[in-house]
Amino acid sequence: MSATLNAANTTVNRNAGHRALAVARMQLISKWTFLGIPAVIIASSFLLSTVIWALIPNSVDVKYSGAGQAVMWYFFGLGIQSLTLSFPFSQGLSVSRRSFFLGTVGLFTVLAAAISALYVVLGIIEKATKGWGLQGQMFAIEWVAERSWFIQWFFYFVLMMFLFLLGFWAATVYKRWQATGVLVMTLSAAVLLVGAVALITLQGWWPAVGAWIVALTPLTIGALALVLVIVLGVAAYLTLRRATP
Repeated sequence: MSATLNAANTTVNRNAGHRALAVARMQLISKWTFLGIPAVIIASSFLLSTVIWALIPNSVDVKYSGAGQAVMWYFFGLGIQSLTLSFPFSQGLSVSRRSFFLGTVGLFTVLAAAISALYVVLGIIEKATKGWGLQGQMFAIEWVAERSWFIQWFFYFVLMMFLFLLGFWAATVYKRWQATGVLVMTLSAAVLLVGAVALITLQGWWPAVGAWIVALTPLTIGALALVLVIVLGVAAYLTLRRATP
């Protein structure tokens, strides 16, 4: 009896995995959106930064560029788009919400891991070539690049997953409660933020808060962001279970 139940559970899990993989393949029908545009963003931001670095006098020791963040913010838009464009279609194919969630989040987990690894490699090359021969700094941000390669990868990976799931959850809130839900969510976040600022100000905690922020490292920020990623993932899944196409 137990052997039969184990075999049945194995079959169910295997089928669930196949359905999640099918959802990932469905998302990748638009390869330009999920693969092409991120590649263009990274390449174009690097080329534009290179031109700007070349125009800055060599007397400047380090020429910073924040353009490397562009593809990370694109993940926020992808989180919204991956739900709003694909979820109704998946429901027409009778794909379960669980399979849709696992397949979509799984795809972006792999994508975020690959881009994070690319950032680490480009950062190593950037340091070895002294900023591509122009004292430029786009991928090897000192505060992060001075850590081990794994901490760098973890930092980039968690931030991209946080932005993706933030957009994904916002889209599920819209699907579940329409514009009213998004408005309530935004106002609630604003009230919490203002309330926190007011509490810190009234209690005179700003020096302690400032010292805590200064003491943060890429690893601690990544760990805090990972907690938010888990919370957002759970919230997105629970909201998606009752969302309508």
